[in-house]
Amino acid sequence: MKVTLTVNGEPRTDEVEPRLLLAHYLREVCGLRATNIGCDTTSCGACTVIVDGLSVKSCTVLAAQADDCQVTTLEGLAGPDGELHPVQSAFRAEHGLQCGFCTPGMVMAAIGLLADNPDPSDREVREGLEGNLCRCTGYHNIVRAVRAAAGAGPAAGRVPQAQGEDA
Repeated sequence: MKVTLTVNGEPRTDEVEPRLLLAHYLREVCGLRATNIGCDTTSCGACTVIVDGLSVKSCTVLAAQADDCQVTTLEGLAGPDGELHPVQSAFRAEHGLQCGFCTPGMVMAAIGLLADNPDPSDREVREGLEGNLCRCTGYHNIVRAVRAAAGAGPAAGRVPQAQGEDA
């Protein structure tokens, strides 16, 4: 079957198997490797991306279900001159990562959280990210990173392509 989507601001049309998961579409068809696959069961959140402005676990969505949608992966967050998205900058500044495997999904989930709640408390950050697992950190730096990103203002909850901005 044919799917047409916008991935990181670029329109695409591809022929896919009807049962192909969005996570596998992004990795195998689009060649975008930041969308990690850790479980295929919605348990870890490493595959979280933004679809039409909402953070979703891409291992729970068929590529066909994303037809006519805007999908943003970690690769689509940087600005035109390579400047990091406010959430990426905060994760870097607050050491909100260790091995890095969960980081792309954690960043995308944090953007979704900040879009819904631009000034979350520590508890709200922990609750908002509870579907994303990190096996390396104690989450303290991740929570600090999300709170620091919230201090950047509304831009922290925005995805450039989903908002029609230049990436």
